[in-house]
Amino acid sequence: MYARPMSRAKVADWSDVERKLTDRVTVLVGDDNGAYPSGNSVVIRGDGESALIDPSITVVERGGANRRIDAVLTSHSHEDHMAGNGLFSDARVHVHIDDLPGVRSLEGLNGVYGLNPDIWAEFEPTVLEQFSYEPRPDAIGFSDGHVFDLGGVTVEAVHLPGHTRGHSGFRISGGVFFCSDIDLTGFGPYYGDAWSDLDQFEASLAKIRDEQADVYVTFHHKGVIEGRDDFVQRVDAFTEVIHRRHREMLTFLSEPHTIEEMVAHRFVYRPGVEMTIADSVEQRTAVLHVARMLSRDEATEVSPGRFQAC
Repeated sequence: MYARPMSRAKVADWSDVERKLTDRVTVLVGDDNGAYPSGNSVVIRGDGESALIDPSITVVERGGANRRIDAVLTSHSHEDHMAGNGLFSDARVHVHIDDLPGVRSLEGLNGVYGLNPDIWAEFEPTVLEQFSYEPRPDAIGFSDGHVFDLGGVTVEAVHLPGHTRGHSGFRISGGVFFCSDIDLTGFGPYYGDAWSDLDQFEASLAKIRDEQADVYVTFHHKGVIEGRDDFVQRVDAFTEVIHRRHREMLTFLSEPHTIEEMVAHRFVYRPGVEMTIADSVEQRTAVLHVARMLSRDEATEVSPGRFQAC
């Protein structure tokens, strides 16, 4: 893995927001502590190579990562996690095999989202302009458990599907775990895309809860979490958002309603939030929860397209 030339990205000054976790691992803290649309990127410095996990738009705006980058490790194919994939044009790009389409082409990325043509036409300029999306047809797929040996430090891929099919965290030797978009925010889990799965997301939350590390890093908001006790509490609170949404939907369905009426009511975003993809996310989320209700005999389809809690 040591023969790759350095990236042509410019040298950046990160001294004001760089947070060193170990001698090998540094967090490049995004704008507003990594709040969307930015994020918290991680640099791992090995004796042979250096890797960058999820280069954010802040990394792009600052022109690089303050050192040579040989490999970009992409946790999953969402626009905010791939902003620097084009900037580091000489670096290899790696992503889980299930998310390769979204990294390799714009059409593949919309396949992950599942947006209808009108909504995609509105959202595509944002992906291209704000997030500097550049296809990487040369992206290389990895599987769960794949180990990147950078020389003196390793990074192990941990498949955590549900957010997307290939969503992955990274276990970095020295006691650091990158959680990606299991970001432990009050907003809660996001599973509003065509490639999202509610059952898989819950299984991934149970899996990551058992992860042993000294420091946990989320791509958004929380950033660096020190200590397992704090981490477990945050995972439990994050998981509870799923159950809260489910209860709120069941309450709403005490009277018959359609999926469209559930979308208008808003269970993911606050009422009044206007985003290009908001209705699509609400629709997908409602469909997943209603399917769960039907499978559990918690609700029934009282007439075509109208559902009511039992």
